[in-house]
Amino acid sequence: MPDELADGNARVDRSVAHSARMWDYWLGGKNHYAADREAGDAVRRVFPGIVVDARQQRAFLRRAVRFLTREAGVRQFLDLGSGLPANDNTHEVAQRVDPACRIVYVDNDPIVLAHAQALLTSSPEGACAYVDADVRDIGGVLDRAAQTLDFARPVGVVMLGIFGNIPDLDRVGEIRAAVLEAVCPGSYLVISDGDTTDPARLHAVEEFNRSNPGHEYTNRSVEQITAYFDGLELVEPGVVSTPLWRPGPATAGAPEKAAIHCGVARKP
Repeated sequence: MPDELADGNARVDRSVAHSARMWDYWLGGKNHYAADREAGDAVRRVFPGIVVDARQQRAFLRRAVRFLTREAGVRQFLDLGSGLPANDNTHEVAQRVDPACRIVYVDNDPIVLAHAQALLTSSPEGACAYVDADVRDIGGVLDRAAQTLDFARPVGVVMLGIFGNIPDLDRVGEIRAAVLEAVCPGSYLVISDGDTTDPARLHAVEEFNRSNPGHEYTNRSVEQITAYFDGLELVEPGVVSTPLWRPGPATAGAPEKAAIHCGVARKP
């Protein structure tokens, strides 16, 4: 039976699997239903590494945000395509370093909107906001984000798996260019995307796309992902598989690679 969402307008059908809830399932979250678990298990049978990919991408987010707050001095974050709340959301990681950090989350998924309050539990010293918008309308997104963030000061722009949801690579380039034009020098891009290095992942995505018209995902080559950072100053170790980006003691025992490449780069 469909569920009424928090905003009273949109509805969610529990009988149909949804990618956001499937991702939550792979992360070990609680915001999923039987249909999501069944679809998630079907993908996992074709590509067992999907759970590793999901969890390693989340771990990369934590490390990248800690780096930006502790080492780069960033105190503002724009998280595009934030997805469902999970452990260690961007504001939680950042505000543990400095409670005055300000964060804006952006997503256009009604399921995420229903849970957005979990993303707005800011410390009193800082601020959190949620923008219900499509990243393809990047001008509108940036205008609304500017109500919370000061774009005259450095911003960490987080885009994890977002560009894979946009099949047109030229449109990806336009969104990237608009973001870079909006933020000031000293800002950073944090990007990851599913890559083409694992045939099992490619097969799983093909199966997912056939079953989810209108929500297709596009894997990108390592060269295409690396090109997202053209003209920027890549932070060491550059564009690598997610477990290899600045692993620390807490990542001991992590896999040597995942079928997702990532990077962090500074606008000069």
